[in-house]
Amino acid sequence: MPGTAVDRTTAALGQASALGTAAALGQASALARAATVGQVVGRLREIGAGLPPADGVAVFNRLYLTVTEAVRDRLGGGCFADPSAVAELDVVFAGRYLRAVAADAAGQRPPACWRPLFALRAHPGVHPVQFALAGMAAHIQHDLPLAVVDTCRRRRCAPADIEADYHRINGVLAEVEAAAREQLLPGADLPEPAEPLTHLLGAWSVEAAREGAWDAVEALWELRHLPSAARTFATALDGSVGLLGRALLLPLGPCGERDCGPGGGQDCERDCGRAAGREAPATDAGTARPAAGDQAQLECSGLPSA
Repeated sequence: MPGTAVDRTTAALGQASALGTAAALGQASALARAATVGQVVGRLREIGAGLPPADGVAVFNRLYLTVTEAVRDRLGGGCFADPSAVAELDVVFAGRYLRAVAADAAGQRPPACWRPLFALRAHPGVHPVQFALAGMAAHIQHDLPLAVVDTCRRRRCAPADIEADYHRINGVLAEVEAAAREQLLPGADLPEPAEPLTHLLGAWSVEAAREGAWDAVEALWELRHLPSAARTFATALDGSVGLLGRALLLPLGPCGERDCGPGGGQDCERDCGRAAGREAPATDAGTARPAAGDQAQLECSGLPSA
């Protein structure tokens, strides 16, 4: 469907849709692969190059690129106790976002935690900083715990072995997030009234999100020998972060002739999405049971899919 979020992302992947379904899947899959931090940086630049600057995914992508470049630049400077472990975690972590982009480009649904950002990426009532926060919430609170466990399995180590470096990254993220908020929140551009956005910014922090993510790491690690329980936990985490994403993306400004202020919620997303030529999500982001095909998206740390 021309003009949809899927079409925009596909354009960023080099017009893969014109090559047919099989070719589009292959090209999207190729974009999702990265073996080094440098390759991750390259993939993020490719994605950003084909997206309009105001696109919600582009807003998060720019922030994520800045974070990845900052981590890359510190890998050789004595910042981390085990730079190779940090680099591997960075690549595994980024792969989850890249696969979400690739799934959207191929016409498939990304994990529930990412669906609000992809569904509302062009909503005129959503402020850019909301897109940044929603993307960070999805990536940190869902993707990061699974990536840490994945990395520990690959390296045959325990999460405690990389915990110190995990927390060292918090300082890097704090610097980048502070700069991003300042850049994305020029005073004259704040919605009127500004209180809802101010409240939203105060209700979510990257530090608290990463602390919560580490709690999820420990829970998943304890469940690593109980695949069914681990899958249930990961699915519930995916859904709950999806609900958080919807809350962070609550439209705070006008949407055409509609008022999408507090109370607009999912009805606004559905109606405004259709008005803009986008399809509403097939299911609620908080649905605990994954639909057909979503099991492959979980990829829960090497656990069986069903």
